[in-house]
Amino acid sequence: MPRRESSDMWMPCDWKDFEVVDAGGGMKLERWGPYHLLRPDPQALWPARGDSPAWKRIDATYHRSEKGGGSWEYHRKLPQRWEIRYGALAFEVGTLGFKHTGLFPEQAVNWRWMAEQIAQAARPVEVLNLFAYTGGATAACAAAGARVVHVDAARGMVQWARANLVRSGLADRPVRFIVDDCVKFVQREIRRGRRYQAILMDPPSYGRGPDGEMWKIEEHLFPLLSACAGLLTDDALFVLINSYTTGLQPAVLGNVLRAALAERRGKIEVGEVGLPISGDMTLPCGAAGRWHP
Repeated sequence: MPRRESSDMWMPCDWKDFEVVDAGGGMKLERWGPYHLLRPDPQALWPARGDSPAWKRIDATYHRSEKGGGSWEYHRKLPQRWEIRYGALAFEVGTLGFKHTGLFPEQAVNWRWMAEQIAQAARPVEVLNLFAYTGGATAACAAAGARVVHVDAARGMVQWARANLVRSGLADRPVRFIVDDCVKFVQREIRRGRRYQAILMDPPSYGRGPDGEMWKIEEHLFPLLSACAGLLTDDALFVLINSYTTGLQPAVLGNVLRAALAERRGKIEVGEVGLPISGDMTLPCGAAGRWHP
């Protein structure tokens, strides 16, 4: 049986092209390469320090609408997309709808952990990446030597992930890009008898597949993870779940992993995922759970 989980705050501290300069008053001021973006963040309940010169160099601000959604206000002209780097990896980012940029930089702490597991295994590893978005984790796993199956329901995000792999100099790595509903894809993989050494997923709170399939994390996370347990090889390397859902505590992910993987011996670790704010504060960005033998 999996052992009790440990809990902690996991943060990447080695970004050069990204930083949270300041946060507070429901907003966060970030540097994305040469540009500064001001975006809403419901976790930033404290007052911002406001003493950074970057407050006078904001390039774009995202304003929420009372009717839902919102829009960007541009203080300076920005390119549609630009590149930032994390170590040897390169990613396109930009100002997208609903305040997004095409990358979640706090996930670098999980990229590094997965890359370490793959490199230390010193054996062939095939990774299934579900709800894979623009492919940060895909690039990190491929760079570490894994074969990756990248699945997302949004065709545009899959195309973006493919472009990020090329930017990172990994176009020749064994990565399959698939546009599909993740639940249906997993069910088909089970019927086909496919197996993976590692599975990761980054599910939204709510979403729809390419054919209108509905996803609600409260209803569908555990059944999906239980199904994924049937895709793991006997020598499985890891399972990782990340969640941005506000209020979903790390212990919930630990319990889900424990129940779904009850037949497997291993260790479960859970923690908040966050980002350091310039100074001595941290910005919570969700929760993650990891199983490994």
